[in-house]
This record gives sequence, C-alpha cells and structure tokens, in this order.
Amino acid sequence: EKRERRRRSAFFRTESNRRPFARNTQTNTMAKLKVSELKSKSKQELENQLRDLKNELALLRVAKVTGGAPNKLSKIKVVRLSIARVLTVMSHSKRAALQKAYEGKAHKPLDLRVKKTRAIRKALTKEQANKKTVKTLKKTAQFSLRKYAIKA
Repeated sequence: EKRERRRRSAFFRTESNRRPFARNTQTNTMAKLKVSELKSKSKQELENQLRDLKNELALLRVAKVTGGAPNKLSKIKVVRLSIARVLTVMSHSKRAALQKAYEGKAHKPLDLRVKKTRAIRKALTKEQANKKTVKTLKKTAQFSLRKYAIKA
C-alpha cells in the first residue's frame, strides 16, 4: 500500500515540482507591483501594463484548465491583485484630474462632491442660519436693548 501511494505521488509530480527554482519560460510574470511605482507611470504605460497583465492572466487560466503546474495556479491571485492595483491607480489619477478641472466651479458632478451625511449636506449654512427676516430687523432697530447705568 505504501509503495503504491509513493508510486502514485511520483506519477503526479510535474516538472515544476521537481525543479522549484526553474525559470518560467511560458509567462512573463511580473513581480508584485508597487503602487508608488505605478503612480509615477503615465496613462499609456499603465494601459500597456494592464493589457500585459490581462494577457498573462488568460495564459494562466488556460494553464489551469489544461492541468498546469501548481505554481502557475498560485500566480493567478498575484496577477489578479496586480490588475486591481493598476485599475485603482488609473481611477485615482482620473479622479484627481477631474477634481482639478472642477476646482472653484459652482457645480460639481455628484461623485466628486463631498459625501458626508445627508443631514449635514441638507443643513443650513452658517450664513443662512444667522440671516434675519425684515420684520425682526425692524423690530430690533425700534426696540433695541436698553442700557442701564448700574451703581456698584
């Protein structure tokens, strides 16, 4: 029984398991991307990187279906996270550019406005809250507070 188990495990061993430090020639796997490096890249470079990562993910998925090596299957997660990072950096830079474009304008798109809470957004501004009606202005002018000289 032990011999049979050993034989089976040897049968299912793949080339990559026997040589863990072998160079992967099929995919051009990039190391874990750093956001600080991505932020310094231009929009075109980010799009190229995204295209490369998506192609690599497609190759890894094909390898998964065809029974590829376990190290390829573990790379799928890394590549997906890298794609997410690239997309996040792209959307952040796009949003920052829009914020700059709408800066100082009277009306902004809803997604660029400050979220806060609905109650805070609908609340009166300090200027509106301190405003007085014409009637109260007249009343305070005619019946101002009396001043008394109190002997101490």
